[in-house]
Amino acid sequence: MPENSACSSASGCSKESCEGCPSKNNTQSMAEPINPLSSVKKVIGIVSGKGGVGKSFVTASLASAMRRDGYEVGIMDADITGPSIPKMFGLHGPAYGTDDGIYAMPAENGVKIMSINLLVDDEEAPVIWRGPVIGGAVKQFWTDVIWGDLDYLFVDMPPGTGDVPLTVFQSIPVDGIIVVTSPQELVQLIVKKACHMAEMMHIPVLGIVENFSYAKCPDCGKEIPVFGESHVEEAAKELSLPVLCRLPLEPEFAKAADEGRFYETENPCLEAAIAALK
Repeated sequence: MPENSACSSASGCSKESCEGCPSKNNTQSMAEPINPLSSVKKVIGIVSGKGGVGKSFVTASLASAMRRDGYEVGIMDADITGPSIPKMFGLHGPAYGTDDGIYAMPAENGVKIMSINLLVDDEEAPVIWRGPVIGGAVKQFWTDVIWGDLDYLFVDMPPGTGDVPLTVFQSIPVDGIIVVTSPQELVQLIVKKACHMAEMMHIPVLGIVENFSYAKCPDCGKEIPVFGESHVEEAAKELSLPVLCRLPLEPEFAKAADEGRFYETENPCLEAAIAALK
């Protein structure tokens, strides 16, 4: 694949290499301006190469943990066709707007959230939009939403390496990403795809979080690899990336998310991941 394939898809460039291209080290030259009433110090993308690995769970966990540490935090739910963040935090629309923009909605713990589910009349209705429309909505979450002053904005990305991740990487000044994965052997291929895309877009990869790593027996405390033995260390070593944490299956977290009170949970396994953000 040509080195500039991500650039060419957006700009029409037909060169076989990015060498000599003035945009080689300026992949975010297309960055959109943030809403004038917003100030964001760091933008962290939470990505996965495939669906169903608990990306939103990791996003919500990190945001809540940083908020407990005293930081001003927001979550941009960029998974337009599969939004789940508002439900996890017990939020329902409509979001409040003025001529200046739309205000991100604060959860009980103060994390500010914007999601398509806070803007539609029926949050259970499917969002049946084509890629360019979805990409435009994500851009508006940056240009039109009033976030206020944030230390961290976490972007909960849709799975894969398609339109929305490309739009986020090109339109928003992302400071780094965390890749979320699961224990299956397929993980090596999936992690590599996400990391190679970030590399092409010159976005730093902060590390890998493995979710669903094991279930802990309530009687003896033994760790049971429900989804098979982990292969994340192998992928991380090959990519020279740290494994920030391996998260267990925890029924109480799932229950809290379903009941809209995820902000009440604390996950001590995330300490290394939190440290990587500071």
